[in-house]
Amino acid sequence: MRAVVQRVSSASVTIENEVTGKIDGGLVVLLGIEETDTAEDIEWLAGKIVNLRVFRDDTGAMNRSLLDEGGGILLISQFTLFASTKKGTKPSWHRAAKPPVAVPLYEAMIARLTTALGRPVATGRFGAMMQVALVNDGPVTLLLDTKDRE
Repeated sequence: MRAVVQRVSSASVTIENEVTGKIDGGLVVLLGIEETDTAEDIEWLAGKIVNLRVFRDDTGAMNRSLLDEGGGILLISQFTLFASTKKGTKPSWHRAAKPPVAVPLYEAMIARLTTALGRPVATGRFGAMMQVALVNDGPVTLLLDTKDRE
């Protein structure tokens, strides 16, 4: 699994002119799932996301987590995070999980983040054409990969 995590002051996702998810502040998580991902990847990544200390404390240092801040999560499925651009200029999506594998893992991630956060997670819709609007705060943007746990 790969996730692009952005600290935001606000974010929303719109599908067919309807806002389906919105947060006032917290983290936007763009989530890519590949065929080899498992429940262990979900556990590691969800734990990392809610505990990342990327929010400022009283001294201005990034020492507070999403749990400390009480912020929200907007989770968006994004198969393009597994694009391969090795050959030519047309990306290949062969590493991205197909819906029969990806949908259950995406839904499991929603459930795990909801449990870890203690409140519902805002989401887009798997496979839908979405417009994601956000105000990146900082900016703070991190790339997490469960196969390369730096």
